[in-house]
Amino acid sequence: MRLDDDDFSLFGLPQRQAQDRAEIEARWKALAAKVHPDKFATEGAAAQRQSMQWALRVNEAHQRLRDPLKRAAYLCELRGAPLHVEDNTRMPTQFLMEQMAWREALDDAADATAVQALDDEVAAREQALMAETARLLDQADDARAAAEQVRALMFVARFRADIDKRLDALGQ
Repeated sequence: MRLDDDDFSLFGLPQRQAQDRAEIEARWKALAAKVHPDKFATEGAAAQRQSMQWALRVNEAHQRLRDPLKRAAYLCELRGAPLHVEDNTRMPTQFLMEQMAWREALDDAADATAVQALDDEVAAREQALMAETARLLDQADDARAAAEQVRALMFVARFRADIDKRLDALGQ
């Protein structure tokens, strides 16, 4: 185990999108227990500092691996297709039109039932995008195409957060 291992190697998992969440959690708990700073309390400042680095590294890896969207983005990066989200917001026209229609539907939604129906529609689209992303990463080995899907999923996730805010405002 090395600090510079990729997250999958660190957790002893195959480098793929499809993962068992329970397995990720079990491996995280085992690693976290192994490197917990309290285990090194009597071993001096250097050992405690190293333990803190390991604990931070294990927790960061856990955050990436347990979240399917973060895991997909990380896999794209590992496979040479970084997302460049800060300078690449280009999306296919059809996807942008879909986003605009959803925004209009959210603006026009008169009640929580209409907002929830929109959320159900968007959630189904999100699931389809995630399934396609997993296929591109795990079967087609096409990280570039997967990176485009991940950027789309990021848009969808932000929109679903807006839906949640609207539902909260409506008392749901």
